[in-house]
Amino acid sequence: MKKDKEIDKDELRPEYKRADFPGGLVRGKYAKRLKESSNIVVLRPEVAQAFPNEEAVNEALLSLIDIAQKTIRPTRRSTGSAKKRASR
Repeated sequence: MKKDKEIDKDELRPEYKRADFPGGLVRGKYAKRLKESSNIVVLRPEVAQAFPNEEAVNEALLSLIDIAQKTIRPTRRSTGSAKKRASR
């Protein structure tokens, strides 16, 4: 049984020609667009250690959102009573 020839990773496959790519070959050409449209978040190592899996992260964030929404109070307009109390 013959071994296949080792393929050079830097060379194109025989079915492709450099002329098929008029703009040239660019590594990471779409990386910026992918990063902008992706919903992947990279956690700092110290944060990642605190959560064993994605479900734990989601539960923690949802509980934080819940607490934040419960503690938000609508701002009240001043009726001037504070000024009256302060002047007494």
